[in-house]
Amino acid sequence: MNHPDAINWLQNLNALTGGLFLLTTFGLVAMRQVNACLRLFIAHSVFLSVSAFLLSGIYHTWHLVVIGVVDMVTKAIVIPWLLRRALRDEVYTRREITQALNIPTSLLAALGLTVVAYILSTPLLAVGDGLTLGLNLPIGLAGLLIGGLTAAVRREAVPLLLGLLAMENSAFFAGIGVAPEMPVIAEVSIAFDVVILVFIVGVLTQAVQEHIGTTEVGELTMLKEETKP
Repeated sequence: MNHPDAINWLQNLNALTGGLFLLTTFGLVAMRQVNACLRLFIAHSVFLSVSAFLLSGIYHTWHLVVIGVVDMVTKAIVIPWLLRRALRDEVYTRREITQALNIPTSLLAALGLTVVAYILSTPLLAVGDGLTLGLNLPIGLAGLLIGGLTAAVRREAVPLLLGLLAMENSAFFAGIGVAPEMPVIAEVSIAFDVVILVFIVGVLTQAVQEHIGTTEVGELTMLKEETKP
């Protein structure tokens, strides 16, 4: 296999990875069970890492290999482990019912945001290098918008947090296509901050659950400062 054929093969694999990445983003909107959302986020993070590995072969840069490894370890392993350790099993086994929009409406909104993402990214595609930027940029932007939608419509703390993390994943999915030589220290620093954030949110969510018996964000209005007699 000559060099152009190898690059074309890697680009096709990246196209498949991008499609699966976007599909898991839609899944975060559609799933009602918290455990299913967590599994989809793991797959979401894995596809991000796979895209980084594939782009490292296209651009011949070791930066993307390190970024892929960091994302795989922190987002597909460490963060799910922290969330499972910080919260009780009942959070993941019961169905997540309360949300601002029903699933069909949310999916239609996600589809509309995907179209918007492709329209917004069209002017930037002309300055890119063809298929790679033409995939990672619009898919990453679509994932960013859909992740924001997920965070907006969810009412449970864990799915809401996963929507925010999906936004971060999507921003990096677009970023590795636009700037493959991004400093590794930036990704490592952000990954460390995200792990700390997830740990803090997990601890706070567990405390809220123990206090009011639910992880629904809207119920936080029930929390009041206890006054001494």
